[in-house]
Amino acid sequence: MMQYASLPGFLRMILILILIYYVFKILSRLFAPALMRYVTKKAGQRFGQQFNTHTQSGANKAKKEGEISIDKIPRSKKDTNNNVGEYVDYEEID
Repeated sequence: MMQYASLPGFLRMILILILIYYVFKILSRLFAPALMRYVTKKAGQRFGQQFNTHTQSGANKAKKEGEISIDKIPRSKKDTNNNVGEYVDYEEID
């Protein structure tokens, strides 16, 4: 048995969708500021933790004033093969 869409059913569905849209819009205006405060608070905590761990690791390395230290580890030079090919001298022909 086939059922056909009726005009009252279609209008009821449209009204329900509009009602859901406005309820969502009102609730988002109420809860969005609280959600944003929570997100920014969490991001601030993560930033603070990363900053503290970085400064603590730097504080462990006590340096005297005027002392120079280089934290960069030099790369090991790869063995290059100097026998790439033989050099051929050439002359330009006019």
